[in-house]
Amino acid sequence: MAAGQVVFGAIISRHAPDLVELFGAIGYDFVMIDCEHGPMSLDEVEHMVRAAEVFGITPITRIPNHDDSTILQFLDRGVQGIIVPHVNTRAEAEAVAKAARYYPDGHRGVGGGRAHDYGVGTSRAESTQWVNSQVLVIPMVEETEAVDNLDAILTVPGVDVLHVASGDLGQSMGNPGAAAVRQVMSQVIPKIRAGGKLVGVGGNSPADAAGVAEFIKLGANFVTISALGLLQIGAKDFRQRVQTALG
Repeated sequence: MAAGQVVFGAIISRHAPDLVELFGAIGYDFVMIDCEHGPMSLDEVEHMVRAAEVFGITPITRIPNHDDSTILQFLDRGVQGIIVPHVNTRAEAEAVAKAARYYPDGHRGVGGGRAHDYGVGTSRAESTQWVNSQVLVIPMVEETEAVDNLDAILTVPGVDVLHVASGDLGQSMGNPGAAAVRQVMSQVIPKIRAGGKLVGVGGNSPADAAGVAEFIKLGANFVTISALGLLQIGAKDFRQRVQTALG
């Protein structure tokens, strides 16, 4: 993203290190380990992070809430970014950004462990500085309140990507239909880029490649897509091609 490229990530909502490895082997840029809707324990998340590290794919976790303790526990397991649901105000975005980083950029609790290579070959000052520079903080814009407060949220230092998701955004709009939600997203995406932040899009259908491409043309450069949705597309396509070959 820093080089101006678009990155793609598979949403994995169960304990499946093999799927993490597969998407790394395929060449996806990141996996979104979904712990908002998924049932993974912290130990299971850590195993999925290990799989990501081995296969050279960035592990990012959607965490279940905004609590400092939640942010700390997931980051200490080695995830390289957090996607935070329902961030609706500048104050909430600022709190999340500070909880994810160490002094002087934040107040994350200082601990050892795997996030700091267990202190081997690096000093505490070096590793905390490196973490501060590399961790991705990704609040979600998924309610009309967040859209209304977007100008203020865009001013928060330490917010790297704002992730616009259609599902809960549509719900907060009163479920007016996909076209109305897409219209709002089409306004929000370029506004985020113009405000100096990177922008993600979620809630994408694997069958709607053209729709995703339109969001990218508007400025989106962080795309999430359901691993199960991709599996469904592949399964249907294979069966149809076999039936076609059989005549």
